[in-house]
Formats: sequence, structure tokens, C-alpha cells
Amino acid sequence: MDWGKVIYVFFSLMSLTSIAGFLYEHSATALFAAGSLNLVSTFLKIGVRNLLSAELLASSLVADLHLIPAFIYLQVVGNIEWAIALTIGALIANVFSMGLVYIESSKNRDDY
Repeated sequence: MDWGKVIYVFFSLMSLTSIAGFLYEHSATALFAAGSLNLVSTFLKIGVRNLLSAELLASSLVADLHLIPAFIYLQVVGNIEWAIALTIGALIANVFSMGLVYIESSKNRDDY
């Protein structure tokens, strides 16, 4: 078992579920947790060298660049609508990222 892959998939899934939690209960704590987990996931994907590593990193960066402004809009500006809109963009980027992980996993299984 590749423990590095387990860890970065874990953080990716945690970020995805935290985003869903924020969309259910609009709290700054949930959004901060989702952004923090996504940043950890992004840093873990920097060292990954596999077939779709560039796409995985790009989708994680897109999610970061949605979650950070969403938190700023929620806390500083106080605009919940913009925060939700940006968080939905991050959710889509994370769903895309998880789809890439599944594709990559199926390709790796074919190699055995």
C-alpha cells in the first residue's frame, strides 16, 4: 500500500466533506477547516509524481483560490452569498480532483 497516496487522498476527501459541511451549515469555522485541509492537500500533492499529478495539483490550487477568498468574503466583507458561490467552485474543483484520483487508481491497477 502506498501510504503517501493514502494520506493525500485522505486530506482531499476531508477537504471535500468539509466544504459540503460548510454548504450545509454556513459557519466560518467549517470554511476555515475546509480551507486548511485543502492547503495541506495541495502541499502533499506538490511532491507526487504520477500520470495525472499536474492535473491533481492544478485542481487543488483552483480549490485553494476559491476557499481563501470565500473565507475573506465571509469574515471581512460579511457577504455570505459570495462565500457560498466561491465555495461551490471549490467543491466542483475537489470533485474533479477526486475523479482524477479514481482514474489514476484504475490505471495503476491495470499495470499490475
